[in-house]
Amino acid sequence: MTLRAWHVTDADALATRIDGDDAIATFLDQIPQPYTRDDALAYLMHCAEAWRTGALSSFAIVVDSIDGPVGSVGLHWEKIDDGVAEIGYWAAEAARGRGATTEAVRLAARWGFEAEPALARLQLRADAENAASNRVAEKAGFVREGVLRSVRWNQRLLRRVDYVMWSLLRDELD
Repeated sequence: MTLRAWHVTDADALATRIDGDDAIATFLDQIPQPYTRDDALAYLMHCAEAWRTGALSSFAIVVDSIDGPVGSVGLHWEKIDDGVAEIGYWAAEAARGRGATTEAVRLAARWGFEAEPALARLQLRADAENAASNRVAEKAGFVREGVLRSVRWNQRLLRRVDYVMWSLLRDELD
């Protein structure tokens, strides 16, 4: 598993991976469904612009045995407040259950602490019903802090959802 920058040439693979993926559609309702090549290109342009402005550092997750990117992990710097940033991720069905997402989150977290000397805390929010995402957070070394109850409206589920709050401190890196 490796992390790399997103490329415009990833648009077709990105659209194929996300379009119709039930887990992504359920838990990441801000990602359009159906997901088209145009949606992918807009996301890739957003990632490039966010790198330029320093708002987001987003990486493509690549697994040796699978053609094309299989997920994304990114650090949201615009949320940084007194040394705090947030990490987010998703993985396509082809990559789930292989440990690739956990490894990607670990690598991105380490990179984040090295890239930003003032970063003291990296936080992560996962839908309380997304067992796989919460498992990734735990296996990546994040500490479960609690549940943010009824914190967000999920348009696809037509209800408010709870998020589990996780954190990793600089001195907790393994």
